Amino acid sequence: MILRQAQDRRLIVGLTGGIGSGKSTVAALFAQHGAGIIDTDAIAHFLTRAGGEAIAAIRAAFGSDYLTDDGALDRAKMRGLIFSDATAKQQLEQILHPLIFEQAEAQLRQLQDKPYILAVVPLLPESRTFRPWVRRVLVVDCDENIQVARVIGRSRLGEAEVRAIIALQTSRAGRLELADDVIRNEAGLDSLARQVDILHERYLNTANNN
Repeated sequence: MILRQAQDRRLIVGLTGGIGSGKSTVAALFAQHGAGIIDTDAIAHFLTRAGGEAIAAIRAAFGSDYLTDDGALDRAKMRGLIFSDATAKQQLEQILHPLIFEQAEAQLRQLQDKPYILAVVPLLPESRTFRPWVRRVLVVDCDENIQVARVIGRSRLGEAEVRAIIALQTSRAGRLELADDVIRNEAGLDSLARQVDILHERYLNTANNN
């Protein structure tokens, strides 16, 4: 009931995009304008850290081999498993997704003073939980080769691994079909900031006219 009341009062925008598209950068720019940010990737990392709420269930489902020496989720090893085993992917999602949503609801209640909320959900197109939660969908879009270069530059992943991740995600065309708003992230930070400025004003007006 608390969540439904919060939704009735405020605008929640779902921010999504492929790996390496620039979702975190866009979210940070919106945060500078005063938007409330709920980052489901950050929540997932919190839940799977050493001692995190999801660790016991992950250990029970997959064994300690999928944890690091300090007891956190071994993300690289788990990634290798879910790429090759759809059942394992579903198991992990069944553990994490309810916990992520629970944490997102808790964060929403803590953001009562924000004019609108940006929920960063990489898997928003596939999510039956978060899709009804948001009133607008904002897609951060860029060319696939740019995505690959960005991810390689910030991680230890090789090109083949990055392209495999992209192949598992909703297609670029699929995301754009879902979008109410699109930010193109191929021309640098100044261009990105200008697009965020425009959308911030739009979202602010929408929120104020609820």
